[in-house]
Amino acid sequence: MVEKSEWVKITDENPEHSSWYIERFRAKAAAGEDLSGEARMINAMVPKGSRILDAGCGPGRTGGFLADLGHMVTGVDVDPILIAAAEEDHPGPMWLVRDLAELDLAADGIEADFDIIVSAGNVMAFLAASTRREVLSRLGSHLAEDGRLVVGFGSAREYDFADFFTDVENAGLTVDLKLSTWDLRAFNADSEFLVAILRR
Repeated sequence: MVEKSEWVKITDENPEHSSWYIERFRAKAAAGEDLSGEARMINAMVPKGSRILDAGCGPGRTGGFLADLGHMVTGVDVDPILIAAAEEDHPGPMWLVRDLAELDLAADGIEADFDIIVSAGNVMAFLAASTRREVLSRLGSHLAEDGRLVVGFGSAREYDFADFFTDVENAGLTVDLKLSTWDLRAFNADSEFLVAILRR
């Protein structure tokens, strides 16, 4: 049994947190806010009809948008309430309750050869520190031979970027590109957000 993620600890302490999170983003969508920046970047990186894994998919805003663009999307999240919202708001993709630290989609009969895996929404920073390297390794094992893993999170989330890059290396992954935003701005020493494009 792996250590509980920070997200699970939060929802254990406050069972209403997941519902609050869902309604927060539904309200943003209803207000016309742009919630698809991550998905637009991912879409630009792969041809139409690509196999995409949304790792830590939450209520499905990124994976749902990508499915609407014609990609074959599987979304996984540890929170069953978020998965239920994804199924309700974004029918079409396969949405699964799974812990990223124990992810093994091949055991579920799902081919682990995704063209791209996206982990947006500070997912990496919500993981238990003891599982971060294992999660990166497991995500890497779900990539096609030339697939890419794209991870985004902020510096204020108690996961130092230098520690992340160490975990990336120790998970057998290589950094192809570092960005500071989902709209492709360069990463530098002062960046408060990281979008890292990784490969095996």
